[in-house]
Amino acid sequence: MKKNKKDKTLWLKVSDVEVGYLYFTTANQYRAVLAMQGDFLIYAPSSEGLEAGITDMPFENSPCKKCQILTFAQKEYQAFTVNGVQAIRHPLTESQLAEAIVQCNATSAIAELLKVE
Repeated sequence: MKKNKKDKTLWLKVSDVEVGYLYFTTANQYRAVLAMQGDFLIYAPSSEGLEAGITDMPFENSPCKKCQILTFAQKEYQAFTVNGVQAIRHPLTESQLAEAIVQCNATSAIAELLKVE
């Protein structure tokens, strides 16, 4: 069985990954970046095929994930439309970001990531 090669042209630049933005993978999975510290971030992943609404975030019952920013960027992403604007990423409002954090139960993971030693 032939292994599919990743399309590096669809990867994000590390500088394009920011807290409070929504991204969309080519596997039709939304990802919201919830917190970043050093080389790591916490993000909310949706199930594949769910739609993000203008007010509703698609992360209910999806546990948050921690990974390196570089690892997050090196997935294949695609442009998507929110409020009539097509882009590779879209900013979340404060309420959308808060909803994503609650939906994937990320409060303690974010606190742990941001803890200063």
